[in-house]
Amino acid sequence: MFTGIIEAKCRVESAKPSGGGLRLALDLALLEGPFSLGESVCVNGVCLTVSSLDGTLAGFDAVEETVARSNLTELKTGDFVNAERALRLGGRLGGHFVAGHVDGTGTLKKIQKLAGSIVLSVECAHELTESMIEKGSVALEGVSLTLVSVGRGSFSVAVIPHTLEVTTLGGKKPGARLNVEVDMLGKYVRKLLGKTGTQSNISKDFLAEHGFR
Repeated sequence: MFTGIIEAKCRVESAKPSGGGLRLALDLALLEGPFSLGESVCVNGVCLTVSSLDGTLAGFDAVEETVARSNLTELKTGDFVNAERALRLGGRLGGHFVAGHVDGTGTLKKIQKLAGSIVLSVECAHELTESMIEKGSVALEGVSLTLVSVGRGSFSVAVIPHTLEVTTLGGKKPGARLNVEVDMLGKYVRKLLGKTGTQSNISKDFLAEHGFR
């Protein structure tokens, strides 16, 4: 479990196809150690397991499902990724609960500069936005962000200058493909109320009013 509060931008030392998946090597020197084999690290929003370790050089294996749902195959040597170690029990939850299980990718369509923030507009599959609500949370490239608006197959998020500086989002341009993880609470609520064939005692009008269409 993660929080979406990025701890460091770590350098990609290598990124190579491995069977139907991907083998990554990252320099974790900017993260607080020590590290251990088998621990989880969130890499651009994807939960990966440390499968090899040489000092701060860590190897990770991304399986076919992970590769299919994320943008990890676009990484190359010299790139930087958003990295976060797993949440310690009793630690501060500065963002929201992030599982590191990316639901899919979205395309950055527009960057709007405001007085104190930047608004990023993203297009994605409408199945993803069905579980989003305005002022709710979403993880974009592993970063916990607040949703400004939600449409059918599109959403926007507000990003403060500090977040742009300490994450890879500051270097993204329109057309970039971004990893998207919908807030797990939204997914559970939608499945409970919309996929079971029952609506409990909650009306459809109530669901529509709160963004669950």
